[in-house]
Amino acid sequence: MKLKYSLITRRQFLNTLFGGSLIAFFSGTLFSLFKFAFPTLGKEPDFVVLDKNEFIDIPPNSTKAFAWGGVLGLFLKRADGTVAAFKGVCTHMECNIAYRPEEQKFYCACHQGWFSDQGVNIEGPPPKPLEHFEILEKGEKIIIARKGAKVDLAKV
Repeated sequence: MKLKYSLITRRQFLNTLFGGSLIAFFSGTLFSLFKFAFPTLGKEPDFVVLDKNEFIDIPPNSTKAFAWGGVLGLFLKRADGTVAAFKGVCTHMECNIAYRPEEQKFYCACHQGWFSDQGVNIEGPPPKPLEHFEILEKGEKIIIARKGAKVDLAKV
């Protein structure tokens, strides 16, 4: 059946189709740029389980990296033999930090931020200390957990 009068013109249809494709294109582009600019907005774990032999035997005054969700985690063995674990990103702009053993400090190269080996911000723009994790030993495993997080080993 042919209609005598159309409800929509060919020009309106094509304009709607073109406008919709532009909206879809720019929405996808903006979403991708947002995910690139803010990659760590996802959920981080409450704890990670690591092999004890790989981390306990590192030399004094050194670090070993581990994965903490989508970011870097650092296991530190201080010069006196005590150990600590930190989230390995700067509290200023979330750049990765590095441990400088000769100075016994963490350094953020993005904006020259410094943290002590206790994770305290001591110089530069970082507004707060590094996130510090609890370390638990269970047999041949090391569990690195957020402060106050409930560790459920049945999930592992």
